[in-house]
Amino acid sequence: MLKSELIERLASEYPHMTQKDVERVVNLILDSMISTLEGGGRVELRGFGALSVRSRPARVGRNPRTGESVNVPAKHVPFFKSGKELRERLNLSGDDNE
Repeated sequence: MLKSELIERLASEYPHMTQKDVERVVNLILDSMISTLEGGGRVELRGFGALSVRSRPARVGRNPRTGESVNVPAKHVPFFKSGKELRERLNLSGDDNE
């Protein structure tokens, strides 16, 4: 699902809100989540999952084309851990096949 599709779906489910208002709300939520992660915090959405930031150390990688060694700098990456309810709902359809 794209962000624009989410906005369209919410706007259709809540006709008392304009699409611009829904877009503002979605952007506000996402911006707040990003700000929390930038500050080193954790974002938890019960039943869905948790977002946090992990650090990756600097390392020596290889250019796949030339095989040449390349220094890859240290960086921070987002990490998502799914919640129990999300995992259970995703695996409901798999139970029928066993």
